[in-house]
Amino acid sequence: MKKEQIIKSTCGMCFSGCGVLVHVKNDKVIEIKGDPDSPVSRGVICPKGPASAELCYHPDRLRHPLKRAGERGAGKWEKISWNEALDTVADALTRIRDKYGIESISFMQGSAKGLIDNYNERFANVLGAANFSSTGHVCFLPRFFASRITCGSFTVPDYEHPPACVLVWGANLAETRIGEHHRLARQLKKGIKLIVIDPMRTILAKKAGNWLQLRPGTDLALALGMIHVIINDELYDREFVDQYTVGFKRLKSHVQKYSPEMVSEIIWIPADVIRETAKVYAAAESACIQWGNAIDHGINSFQTARALTILKAVTGNLDQPGGDLFPCYPLAGPGSIDVTMKNQMSGDKWDKRVSVNRKLIPTLRRVLPNDLTRAIIKEDPYPIRFMYVHAANPLISGAKPKQFTKAFHKLDFMAVADFFMTPTAALADIVLPAATYLEYDSISATPYYPFVQIQQKAISIEECRSDIEIKNELAKRLGMQEYFNENIEDFLDEMLKPSGLTFDDFRKKGVLVGDRVYRKFEKNGFDTPSGKVELYSETLEKMGYQPMPDYIEPPETHMREPGSMDQYPLVMTSKKSVYYLHSSGKQIKSLREKYPEPVVMIHHDTATNLSIEQGDPVYIETKLGRIKQKAVLTDQIDPRVVIVDYGWWFPEQGVEKLFGWEKSNINILIDDDLPGSAEMGSVNFRGVICRVYKCSEVI
Repeated sequence: MKKEQIIKSTCGMCFSGCGVLVHVKNDKVIEIKGDPDSPVSRGVICPKGPASAELCYHPDRLRHPLKRAGERGAGKWEKISWNEALDTVADALTRIRDKYGIESISFMQGSAKGLIDNYNERFANVLGAANFSSTGHVCFLPRFFASRITCGSFTVPDYEHPPACVLVWGANLAETRIGEHHRLARQLKKGIKLIVIDPMRTILAKKAGNWLQLRPGTDLALALGMIHVIINDELYDREFVDQYTVGFKRLKSHVQKYSPEMVSEIIWIPADVIRETAKVYAAAESACIQWGNAIDHGINSFQTARALTILKAVTGNLDQPGGDLFPCYPLAGPGSIDVTMKNQMSGDKWDKRVSVNRKLIPTLRRVLPNDLTRAIIKEDPYPIRFMYVHAANPLISGAKPKQFTKAFHKLDFMAVADFFMTPTAALADIVLPAATYLEYDSISATPYYPFVQIQQKAISIEECRSDIEIKNELAKRLGMQEYFNENIEDFLDEMLKPSGLTFDDFRKKGVLVGDRVYRKFEKNGFDTPSGKVELYSETLEKMGYQPMPDYIEPPETHMREPGSMDQYPLVMTSKKSVYYLHSSGKQIKSLREKYPEPVVMIHHDTATNLSIEQGDPVYIETKLGRIKQKAVLTDQIDPRVVIVDYGWWFPEQGVEKLFGWEKSNINILIDDDLPGSAEMGSVNFRGVICRVYKCSEVI
């Protein structure tokens, strides 16, 4: 019997990068605990971390490549070898490319897995396949690109100084980023001020001195109202604004229309509360903004992130102790040109992408998922015939997912790499068994911290392979091997080269920490065309976008459709659960026992008026259709709002029914044909009008 080993690694069950200690005995993971030495999480992990081993050894886990043996979606599969699977994918890609052109080849990428995603993008760039889609337009990238254009860099809160005030905006940290939640909680014990902007009274909202329960989807109006107060009451940092920003006079004139009284009508928050919140934030000696994914979910996504970056700037909190820092990463970050090889994508190929007519931010090297489905179904602007799906389940996570089923049935060929058979994988021609983070070596570098951490292989599970290994093997078959590595460790050595370490050296260190340097702009300026923070952006103006943030009322709201109140009296939003990452994890027993079914949160008073009781099955309905979830009554939300569960399907219902993918899937109710963000293409996932009523059937 082998002695128990403890392997230091980084959890890959979400993007937070929590350090873990993986206990292995007889080549099997027996326990996963938080690593107290991790600078990210300091020993704290959420329930998904310990459940990693359950995922690995689950009886329904994909362990061998599969080839479709019947009609698409019929659930009939033949087990095949890796060589046959990879040859089949490569042959289909080559045949379709040679017959219809490289523009007929597409990739769809979902929930981030760090370097694996960047390697997947490298594959598409070297291949010359511009039709590469991801969820980035509604996850992180609006904040990333808005920050880059406004002040030259993405920022992260400086919890360690600590700040005098933290403004948490659209981020439920206790359920989504547990490490940051505990870092903030430690500072709250020291008496710092906390402001929370959220439609739900979250764990942090209960601890906040100021909790603003805004109408879902109206974040930009609130941000502009706060800027109005800070400027008009002369609470801004005059020295910083004068020396390090451009466009302040234009900004001052622009925000005059966003008085607290005007904004109050939009966001459901009294004008005096808006004023008080702006003053608390601006008056703090140091303050940071902890923003979350909710900001990305609407037509104002990019401009909301712009407005919040402007808030950071006019209060003088950029790159200051206790403020919002420009992190000094110890390595070139994942997504850099060296990793993704964007320069391999020629301009003529990029100009043929299906989203080219949308005129999105040029640095957004993505096409939109709904443009791919349109191209497949309507052959507009041309047909897409091949798709490779990586870490994605768009039948659950994509807006208007019925379009995906129609599109996937029309494809000539589709390959999917995943851990389990999902509703999306069930429609593929080839399904590849992907490895979990416990089954391969890697480097974890999240954008939220200036740390690089080790991820180490602990076990092997039959024929499961990492996505990097899969891409290496496909690259060989397509004659692209010169741009790829023979094995994972060679790639990791390449990534670590700036540090002077090999991956073997890195195993001994476990973590690299970037330098903490404040006020870098005093020496280097800001990485913008003007060298300053661009409150008014001529860069955006030249691209044809709004140079300053302006609130646009989202579609499908009562303000946009004043006659809709009788038919659709409620406003719908959603939240994530600590037990699941998007649509994944529904098979894992320990997690499912804690959160067994999808629930819609309804205010007690609203439920009483609708004759709905705790635990009743109910329909949630919009213009696009209806879904079923279980009612949970609460006083933590506004009576006009319902919070609908996200990411639900039912593995136990079997592949023949596509795992009940339509029954409780909130995205059935979301329309992606409506106008989205001009800059990012983000569609309206929050603040959609709906109605809720009791149904007699069980969930």
